[in-house]
Amino acid sequence: MNHQNEGCCADASRRRLLGSTLGVAAFSAVGGVSWLLPGIAQAAALTKAQRDAMTPDQVIAMLKEGNERFRAGKMQGHDYLAQKRASAGGQYPAAVILGCIDSRAPTEIILDTGIGETFTARVAGNISNDDLLGSLEFACAVAGSKLVLVMGHTACGAIKGAIDGAKLGNLTGLLDKIKPAVDATQFSGERTSKNDAFVDAVAATNVRRTVEEIRHRSDVLAGLEKDGKLKIVGSMYYLVGGKVEFYA
Repeated sequence: MNHQNEGCCADASRRRLLGSTLGVAAFSAVGGVSWLLPGIAQAAALTKAQRDAMTPDQVIAMLKEGNERFRAGKMQGHDYLAQKRASAGGQYPAAVILGCIDSRAPTEIILDTGIGETFTARVAGNISNDDLLGSLEFACAVAGSKLVLVMGHTACGAIKGAIDGAKLGNLTGLLDKIKPAVDATQFSGERTSKNDAFVDAVAATNVRRTVEEIRHRSDVLAGLEKDGKLKIVGSMYYLVGGKVEFYA
């Protein structure tokens, strides 16, 4: 075989691989299992057609599958440069995630999502405020996301600070927003920041309170949820084991 034919065959192989890669990525976006084909990278960003075809429950299923891949060490081989190029002209994220600033809880990694798949807002204690509510409204009412996921995590420093009544500059006001979750947590045992079980119980209460606060304070998001176009869901990430527990 001459070099010209070899080049043609190589080009054809590359086209076949690209086609299979894009196909796997599209299948994954609607609840597929691309991790069954290790070595195949998710090369393309989520498209508008793929995102719009999904229901809120399918978005939740997609994120659950991503977390299972993370826990199993079978994460997708993301081609971030390809995803960057594919999303440069527009973004169609399926979900917006309100998580904690904690360095051990990077939502894109623990849910195995790529560029253009999720909006991410992070603040200590995964609380809501006017600016964050506006961001969530943009993500869903303007950009079309189907899910608001509030994600707390175990051993949260902001929760411990709220339990202790810590005071430090602007952090004081932030922790004040978490304190109602401390009081609302029913717990039989030592109610201190040294009790890991109590800290995690407060974190779970805080997540649920944030979900309800989003519904109560945003008529935009509550209306979308009432119409079935959106779900607002809480979750907890366990630092030990890496599991994300969805409250839905």
